[in-house]
This record gives sequence, structure tokens and C-alpha cells, in this order.
Amino acid sequence: MVEAMCQTSILIDRIVLRHIRMRLREEFRTSFGTTTWRDIIIVEMHSENFIGYGESATNSFPGYSYETYETVLLILKKFLIPRVLGKRFNSPHEFRELLEFVRGHPMAKTSLEYAFWDLYAKLLGKPLYELYGGTKAKVPVGVSIGVMDKISQLIDVIQYYLDEGYSRIKLKIAPNHDLDVLSKVRDVFPDINLQVDANAAYDLFKHETVLLKLDDFDLTMIEQPLHYFDLVDHAILKSKLRTPLCLDESISSYHIAKAAIKLGSCDIVNIKPPRVGGIRESLNIYRLCVENGICTWIGGMLETGIGKAHLLHIAALSDIAYPSDISASSRYWKEDIIDPPHKLNPDGTIDVPKRPGIGVDVDLDILLKYQIRSWEFKSHF
Repeated sequence: MVEAMCQTSILIDRIVLRHIRMRLREEFRTSFGTTTWRDIIIVEMHSENFIGYGESATNSFPGYSYETYETVLLILKKFLIPRVLGKRFNSPHEFRELLEFVRGHPMAKTSLEYAFWDLYAKLLGKPLYELYGGTKAKVPVGVSIGVMDKISQLIDVIQYYLDEGYSRIKLKIAPNHDLDVLSKVRDVFPDINLQVDANAAYDLFKHETVLLKLDDFDLTMIEQPLHYFDLVDHAILKSKLRTPLCLDESISSYHIAKAAIKLGSCDIVNIKPPRVGGIRESLNIYRLCVENGICTWIGGMLETGIGKAHLLHIAALSDIAYPSDISASSRYWKEDIIDPPHKLNPDGTIDVPKRPGIGVDVDLDILLKYQIRSWEFKSHF
């Protein structure tokens, strides 16, 4: 990772927060709830004539995470923005260090750190993946499909995304919505790259028999079956499974990732920058996993094109082993807020943008179309 290339310090002279509300093309259902609308905080960070963009990845309710878009607004406005506004920074590392005085709130920190990285790379005239040490021109991606009541509908949806070219299908599962569903899916699609995600819905004591039967379906991985705090039971379950076990919600930081690896709690780690607190933490977790033989991929959280662009650049790292959850713009949105939108290639990949920063333009007209309110913070210097 290159952080010492900037020849002049970066003065953050203005930050704009935009609260936008966008409707998903279709509702997305998991074990902890159904999402139809997304309330998103877009961060614009200004320095000279450059703008860096970041995005929160929170839900409107504290299900997947304790953070919501409203807590992100609070932490940004009251604590983080006053900490960085009007200050000069020589590197993203220096910027990220200044955010550490707030405990937790990784998604709030990520939205601001995203914007700084984008700004920094634009000032250097380089795409972000080069600063991270990425080497891939395009990254393989998969699609995540929510819980559906009708198997026939699920089969049709899977076929639709296979026809579009996605290289991996991930199904959300939950107690009483698992073995029968997978059996019928495998009858129709015996050879596809298939994985499941439980979003911490199972208990080892109550559901061990069901969880062990997941081995029968030739899955690429089983993602986050047990409680997000329970590294010990994940280690016990992993010792009994043939299928690789992946952790998502459990991996909230570099230190937790290290504990999970030491305990033998997982074979694979899903790295989600918003969940772990940003780019620096994601890169540290990535290196830790590579050093310990743990495979990784990059997870998505129903982001707009801004967030997806950030994910594409980190997914360009050479040792990201599995298709990442970075679907095309059209997967979730009738119109995205970027130009050009992210498009799926016929080979199941998405191109990593090559222009400086995140490499895509924000369409201000579309952004303002979905804007609910905004706040502007200016430096007094």
C-alpha cells in the first residue's frame, strides 16, 4: 500500500453530508428482517478543486449492526467532522488515526475515511487500487439472494442471475428455511457455485444436526451460521464440518480476526470495510488472513455505486480468493447515482475503474433527486 506519495499536505476545507433515500428494485429479506428502502448518508469531502466521496452502509434499524443512518449522522456531525475539518493531512493513515478517539461506530468512520481515500487518490492522479497494491483489472462477483417463500420463485430468480453471468450464487437461509430449500435448488442446479449465509440465525445446541447436514449440498462455504460474538462455538462447528466455514458479522476488527484465526473459528473471512471500520482496517485484516492461510472475499451491503466503487478497488487485491458481493448497479437500483454505472461482464466479472480515485463520476442530478436533506460544514481557516 502506498501512502507516502503525496508531495503536499491535504487541507480539508469543506464537508457536505447528503441524506438520500432510494428504493430497492425488489425487497431484500434475511433472517433479521426485510429491506425495501435504503436511507444512505453520502459524504462529500472538499479540498481545493477536488471532491472525495464516501458512503454509509447502514440500515434504518439496528439489526445487522448497532449503527443506523441516524447514528452515523450524529457521530459525523458531533464528533468526527469537527475533528478533521480545517486540518491538514499527509496520508490516509494520519487521517484514520485522528478518528480513533471515538470508540466503535465503524460505519460512520468508514464513510469519512472512504471520502478521504478518494480525495487523496484524486490529488495524486491515481486509481485507488494502485494505492492498495491491487493488481486485478476486473474482479469476479457473485449475487446474494434473499429469503423467498416460494421455491418456484427462487428457482426463477437463480436462473435469471445465472443467465446474466454471475459467477456465484449466495442464498440467505434461516431455521426452517434451509435443508428443503437447498435440496430443491440442488435438484435443479447440481453444479453451480453455491454458498449460504445465515446471518447468525442458528444456535449450535439447537441446530447442530441441521447445520451438519449442510455438508450434503456441495456448498462453497457456510457463512456466519452462529451468533456474531460466539467464536468458540464456531470453532467447534468448524471442526465437525467438511464445508468451509466463513465469518462475516463476527469479524468486527483486526483484533477479532486475529482471535478467530487463533481459535480456529473459520476457514474464510468476508471482509466488509464498513463493518470493520474502513480501508486501513480491511487491508490489515487482508494481510493477516494471507499470512495465516485464511481465504478472503469482499462483502457488500446494498451500496450505491459510490460504495461499490470503493469495494471494487479493494477486491482488486491479488489474494482475494472468492467472488465478491459487488453486483452490478442494476441489481438493486433502477438508476444509480454514478456515471457510468457498474456493469456485469459476460464472464461474471466487473471492471475495476481506472480513472483517479474511485474512478466514477457522481451524477449530481440523480443524487439531488433522491436527497432528503443536507448539511454543509466549512473550515474557518
